Amino acid sequence: MSLAAVMIAMVSIFAILGGMYKRRLAFLERKLEITAGQTAEKAAQYAAHNSEIENRLRVLERIVTDGAAPHDIARQIDALRDHDHVKVTQQ
Repeated sequence: MSLAAVMIAMVSIFAILGGMYKRRLAFLERKLEITAGQTAEKAAQYAAHNSEIENRLRVLERIVTDGAAPHDIARQIDALRDHDHVKVTQQ
C-alpha cells in the first residue's frame, strides 16, 4: 500500500514539473518571437535610413564632380537643405 502511495506521489510530482517546464518553454518562445519582431522592425528602419543617406551622398558627389563654380555648389547645397527642411516639416 505504501509503495502505491509513493508511486502516485512521484507521478504527481513529475506531472507538475512537466507542466511547469512546458509553460516555461512557451514563455521563452513568446519572448523570442517578440524580440525577433522588434529586431526585424529596427532592421527595416536602418535600411530605409541607409538608403536615404546613400541617395544624399550620390547627390553631393554629383554636385562636387560637376566642376561647377563654388558659388553654384553652395547654391545647390542650400537648395538641397531647403528641400530636406520642407520634407521634414511635412512629416
